[in-house]
Amino acid sequence: MGTICSTRNNTKVQGSEKLKKSKIIFVVGGPGSGKGTQCERIVEKYGYTHLSTGDLLRAEVASGSQRGKKLSAIMEKGELVPLDTVLDMLKEAMIAKADVSKGFLIDGYPREVKQGEEFEKKIGPPTLLLYVDAESDTMVKRLLKRGETSGRVDDNEETIKKRLDTYYKATEPVIAFYETRGIVQKIHAEGTVDDVFQQVCTALDAIQ
Repeated sequence: MGTICSTRNNTKVQGSEKLKKSKIIFVVGGPGSGKGTQCERIVEKYGYTHLSTGDLLRAEVASGSQRGKKLSAIMEKGELVPLDTVLDMLKEAMIAKADVSKGFLIDGYPREVKQGEEFEKKIGPPTLLLYVDAESDTMVKRLLKRGETSGRVDDNEETIKKRLDTYYKATEPVIAFYETRGIVQKIHAEGTVDDVFQQVCTALDAIQ
């Protein structure tokens, strides 16, 4: 039993060491900014692994694991999943891909400065923060257009404006925090998908 535990711990330590050498990119952008599309393009061109905390939580719940059942109970009550749990899941997902991935895109993270600080303690510092920035009017228009076909109840103008307001309040301190380190690359997300991706490539090519 002791041998199994020590082997497991060694694997964890090796995984953590690998992550320290990996490129970690936080991708921040409002709903409708197009960051999801840009992440798909980055994965295709650069071989990065795209991780979203929302996707990881949903997959864990769907797996029916013990942790998934606990998460499901928390989410059903409308409570927030503890940050430690979210970071554990991110770290596990990153270690699983550490040998084959060119880097990691952490989508929609961090939502507040504390999340970024805890991520660095547990996993490592980001190489870059990509800030996919579109005007709020543009994001409203895009989400309303999506709402015509998505059937999502939150794709209506009143809810969209509330979501954007929440997003700006949360994101501004995060951007300011990482700007002091000089790792924020602001991407103007008003043009076509190709125009925006050209800016993304310039930012990523600079850190290859």
